[in-house]
Amino acid sequence: MIEPIEIVEETNNELLVRWSDGKEDVFHAAYLRKSCPCAGCINEWTGEKILKPDQIVDDLSFSSISIVGRYALNFRFSDGHETGIYSFQYLRDLPKEN
Repeated sequence: MIEPIEIVEETNNELLVRWSDGKEDVFHAAYLRKSCPCAGCINEWTGEKILKPDQIVDDLSFSSISIVGRYALNFRFSDGHETGIYSFQYLRDLPKEN
C-alpha cells in the first residue's frame, strides 16, 4: 500500500505530501476545499457534486490539518468548513490541479 511518509504544510494554503513510492504532490487549500468528499459537498447517494466550485475563493487557507487514524487527513479551512475526511487513497487519486 502506498502511503504518505511526510506531510508538510509548506504555506498556510499549500500542502506537500511525499509518498512511499517517491512521488510528491502539492495541494492548494482551495483545490482541496473544492474537492471535498463530505456529504455536504457531494450527494452520498448519487455521487453528484453539490458544492459549486465558484463558491470557493482562490485565496482560501488551512486553519488546521489533522491526521485521522492511519488512513486520512482532515482540514479546517479559513471559510470554516471542516467536515471532509480525505483518505490517503482519495488524495493520491485526485486529478492534478489545473
